[in-house]
Amino acid sequence: MGQDKRRLLIIGGAFSGNFTAREMKSHFHVTVVDAKEFFEYTPGILRCFVKPQHFDSLSFTLQPVYERKMGVKFIWGEVKKLDGEKRNATIKTMYSTTEDVVSFDFCVVCAGCNFGPFAKNGESLWFPVIHEESRKISAWSHIDERFFEGRRRHILEEFHKLSDLNKKKAKLLVVGAGFIGVEWVTELEHFFPDLHLTIIDFLPRCLGPLPDIAAEYCSEYMHSCGIKEFYGKKYEKSNAFYAELELPEGPDCEYVCIGVKASNYFMPAETLSDKGPGGGGWIHFNQYMQVTKKPAPGQSIGELYADGKIFAVGDCNYGCIGDPSNWVMPPIPKISYPGEEQALHAVINLERVAKGKKKLSPTWWPWGAGMFATSLGPHDACFVMAANENKGSGYMVNWWIPAALQKEIIETTKIDECKDRLIGKLIWHFVHHTPCHLWGRGACWAKPIQEPKKA
Repeated sequence: MGQDKRRLLIIGGAFSGNFTAREMKSHFHVTVVDAKEFFEYTPGILRCFVKPQHFDSLSFTLQPVYERKMGVKFIWGEVKKLDGEKRNATIKTMYSTTEDVVSFDFCVVCAGCNFGPFAKNGESLWFPVIHEESRKISAWSHIDERFFEGRRRHILEEFHKLSDLNKKKAKLLVVGAGFIGVEWVTELEHFFPDLHLTIIDFLPRCLGPLPDIAAEYCSEYMHSCGIKEFYGKKYEKSNAFYAELELPEGPDCEYVCIGVKASNYFMPAETLSDKGPGGGGWIHFNQYMQVTKKPAPGQSIGELYADGKIFAVGDCNYGCIGDPSNWVMPPIPKISYPGEEQALHAVINLERVAKGKKKLSPTWWPWGAGMFATSLGPHDACFVMAANENKGSGYMVNWWIPAALQKEIIETTKIDECKDRLIGKLIWHFVHHTPCHLWGRGACWAKPIQEPKKA
């Protein structure tokens, strides 16, 4: 592209946004916009609520890293509207009462998602409440989590709440026994041993679709710690339901650890799904990670939006192409690693589009989507690889203290990479650019997502 660099706008400064900025800074004039001032390592945030000092090792301020180290521009503000046809984004920057319009040639949406499906704004402990309309109805609206110290204050408030409950030997109910629920209940048990803990799930066992051996390992751990488990239970707030859980007077506190919810408020309605987890609102995309309009009846992939100049990667997109009767690409778990894999696929195609090339590389169900590291407190864990969309797939390849150490190493090196430091970048560049993977659907034998045949 020579001296005439194009303008690239990245919406979201978490894993996928950070990765995209680092990959594209040499080829584009890159601007990253995020509604919060800090990076947060979401996979490790659970421990912060039971051990607040851990937050310091999981987070950092974005502006110095982006502008001083990476050499890209950073805007601390919320994208209120994205207009793909006019190639601009309406942004309300921090401290401003008015809105600015920022133009771009290309855009990559890496906005993530929320985790509270029962809350109107999708709020939960696992992700800060940062959007303007969400903050108005937030259960902790007295805290502004767009600020680093605001997030820290919320963590401290929850920690003191749990400390008081522990002193009272309170009864806590964790709803959802997926990897988030299992991690949360075991963290609570380790740091607050006087709590009486119960975990439930609608499925017949914990860890949902993961292999039986991993579920049995986690279940045995929870049983040995005195955590009560109830499966095949549909959550409801009623005396009869609580009686089934041996909580006749109900729990003193509940934590819901199920599902996800879209937060793509700024996207045009024509690009968002009418269905999906949390009631829909996910960004439609094609096999090249480009944003599309809603598919017409009988179609799996919709018409290109904004001439294919906008891409959506990670947790913000629909996560699949097609429907259960005819998957073009089955649903991908909304976890950090496949988001970065998709970002790599997107930046390859973005560069080709920018150079006027018509042949793009189709994405695939990334092998990293089948890796799950589930903590069982700070000294135990299990690690599953090679899982796919089929129930019970994958292998538990590491467990106990070695798995716990593995997760610590992943966390430490990943944050080092996101801070644009050498060791982390060397390790994770190799991970994302390895031409062949020994487990799952590696790049050499993965089945690319092709255009469905027209009827």
